[in-house]
Amino acid sequence: MIIVKDILYKVAIEVVKGSTEMAINKIEFDSRKVGEHDMFVAIRGTVSDGHDYIEKAINLGAIAIVCDTMPEVIVTGITYIQVKDTNEALAFLASNYYGNPSQNLKLVGITGTNGKTTIASLLYQLFKKAGYKVGLLSTVKIMVDDIEYKATHTTPDSLNINYYLAEMNTVGVEYCFMEVSSHGIHQKRTDGLQFAGGVFTNLSHDHLDYHPTFAEYRDVKKSFFDHLPKSAFALTNIDDKNGLVMLQNTFARKLTYALKSYADYKAQILENQLSGLLLKINESEVWVRLIGTFNAYNLLAIYGTAVELGLDKLEVLRLLSELESVSGRFQFIVSNDKITAIVDYAHTPDALENVLNTINDIRTKNEQLITVLGCGGDRDKTKRPVMAHIASSMSNKVIITSDNPRTEDPIDIIADMEKGVEPQNQKRTLSIVDRKQAIKTACQLAGPNDIILIAGKGHETYQEVNGIRHDFDDMKIVKELLEQLNK
Repeated sequence: MIIVKDILYKVAIEVVKGSTEMAINKIEFDSRKVGEHDMFVAIRGTVSDGHDYIEKAINLGAIAIVCDTMPEVIVTGITYIQVKDTNEALAFLASNYYGNPSQNLKLVGITGTNGKTTIASLLYQLFKKAGYKVGLLSTVKIMVDDIEYKATHTTPDSLNINYYLAEMNTVGVEYCFMEVSSHGIHQKRTDGLQFAGGVFTNLSHDHLDYHPTFAEYRDVKKSFFDHLPKSAFALTNIDDKNGLVMLQNTFARKLTYALKSYADYKAQILENQLSGLLLKINESEVWVRLIGTFNAYNLLAIYGTAVELGLDKLEVLRLLSELESVSGRFQFIVSNDKITAIVDYAHTPDALENVLNTINDIRTKNEQLITVLGCGGDRDKTKRPVMAHIASSMSNKVIITSDNPRTEDPIDIIADMEKGVEPQNQKRTLSIVDRKQAIKTACQLAGPNDIILIAGKGHETYQEVNGIRHDFDDMKIVKELLEQLNK
């Protein structure tokens, strides 16, 4: 139990009705989870408004209500706290409730369109190898040092973030690396957290189903850096045209990384092979097991972050050479008859183009590149034809298929994608609704030394159709299919 007044620090309060001296059990923003002596925070979501569930929360036992509009009916004995923004209030309430756990470790947020998961996950891996207790909040999983939890969002809600950070405090975690999505920033989930650093990867076409314009999407990302404290560092990719925009109003120490421009952390690709990269970072050479130009950027961001957090430069280079690729991020296998199958999360035009460029840079062109690609339902429709255009222009064969159709008809999604295939590329393009059949067809079309790219789902182990998640793992399926063909 905790006293209400003790968790109101930094909450922008407008009106209080009732006593703040009462003790509450826990904080909830989902009325279905409310119990006796809880505080209910009414959040205005994209689907429903928590203010409509205040009465239900009280009936379930809530004794404190946080809202941005006072309800018409005020119940005696209930404390009502009207705030300017309930999303922001929830972030500070959660942080205070759990004892401001972000202040007890060094928290680094990674934001941008592509590369967040790879950078956060590999920083976790690197600092673990360096002997530290480390935390990770990512799309793929949540790690409290060695304890793994399932991730449900790129950036968890404020209560979950602070819960896991508090768990990290309990086991003595010193560093935590966290993906910070535009949704998470916009919904104030990261407010109330103390960051030791922020990293910007790049910005391209994504989430325009949520953000009305690209400019808003960019400015939301930028607001994360605007709120970093003077004690933090802000590391940005200045080869991206929006890289310097991120630093315009930040109070943090400004740092840059690049492959093409002058920067604090500069890299050059000396060799790019399927077995790895030879990089020159500042004045030192290092061989790494990751592949492609996009991973050169990721590794440079990792190097810069580790150095800014105080690790020895030579030790960081040694640890970079030991890093292994993240699940579903350019993850590949080679079959007995030398067919290479690559699974990658590429679900934006920019990410897909990066992966295809990487493959085309490595291949000899004597082999076929067969791309299997789908686009998600109930998401940004404008990127569908763009991604099909990229795939059909940069591959020898393309199979357009389902991704996570969610509540949309996959045939309609595929029709949107087909609009981007130019007439000269139509002969090399097939459409197969069933994703497993699409992967099977790619395996049947491939010969020795050919390359199959399966894009869009990456690490996901499910396919979501009409609200139901069915078991589906691209890597597992392609591995089984290639083994069957070899028999």
